[in-house]
Amino acid sequence: MEYIKFNEARELDLILLGRVAIDFNPAYNEQVKEEFKPLKKVHMFEKFVGGSPANIAVGVTRHGMKAGFLGKVSDDQFGEFVVDYFNEQGIDTSHITKCKNGEKLGLTFTEMLSSSESSILMYRNCIADLQLSVEDIDEEYIKKAKAILISGTALAESPSREAALKAVMLAKRNDVRIIFDIDYRAYNWKNTDELSIYYSTVAKEADIIMGSREEFDLTEKLIKPGMTDEESAALWQGYHAAIVVIKHGMKGSTAYTRDGQSFSIKPFPVEARKGFGGGDGYGSGFLYGLYQGWDIIDCLEFGSAEASMMVKSNNCSDSLPTPEEVHAFIKEEKEKFGEMIARV
Repeated sequence: MEYIKFNEARELDLILLGRVAIDFNPAYNEQVKEEFKPLKKVHMFEKFVGGSPANIAVGVTRHGMKAGFLGKVSDDQFGEFVVDYFNEQGIDTSHITKCKNGEKLGLTFTEMLSSSESSILMYRNCIADLQLSVEDIDEEYIKKAKAILISGTALAESPSREAALKAVMLAKRNDVRIIFDIDYRAYNWKNTDELSIYYSTVAKEADIIMGSREEFDLTEKLIKPGMTDEESAALWQGYHAAIVVIKHGMKGSTAYTRDGQSFSIKPFPVEARKGFGGGDGYGSGFLYGLYQGWDIIDCLEFGSAEASMMVKSNNCSDSLPTPEEVHAFIKEEKEKFGEMIARV
């Protein structure tokens, strides 16, 4: 069933706009194994590209989709690392530009205490990704895409905030579908009123909205607090949304379609290495299925499987799987736990 229509003539499947960072995770490989422990006791780290929209860009590219990225990086070795990595993955980097005033990429240090306890220490002062400006948003580039994904973190400060809003306006003008990944991170936001104002502005224009229950509550704070999932879906579908995906962590997630249907999925059971990174795998897998024209429940199952694979991993980008690897994982899980292991 076709839940949303993309312009198949467009060169790029998806342009992603927003945050890219550098992740430093406790080393866990054949040479070095930093077991679960407090961050202050970790000696060896592995370096990866990170940031939700960056990870989703890698994820959809691994699935054979053609992705581009709109963003800012630091004018240093870390900025070069990001651009080189994206180029190696096959992501279009023609609209990634370097900061000119010394701004730096965010650095994320991961603490892994147990399979159920993990956290991040983030350095985001004088941050590069929020320097994206309206001058960086090229209408001709946006016209090349079937859809653009806006990461909510890009709305946290000016000039990135206005750049993201300009991209949304140009996407609307050029029949480019808008995907809003709410992607709430507390850093850089001044207060929750400001957050609700800008999140809801983009959500009202979006064709697809993805976020956790907490993220929808923050988005809706100044509209109608305390809504149920069904009420939230109805609100945003009353604007432009064709699909609203609301996630509840380990309890699973539900996708609401404009025709009044809802479809739910649970996580696949795995032994987790960390408590995050799953959302980017989920987004990559779900969007891939949607572009393939799958039924929503199959998109959800594929996304849930990819999320479970990523929480098992020691990173949020390098280990993003191919479609064949996700299908193999689903087959293995169903053979072990039963056909309906993730389906509600």
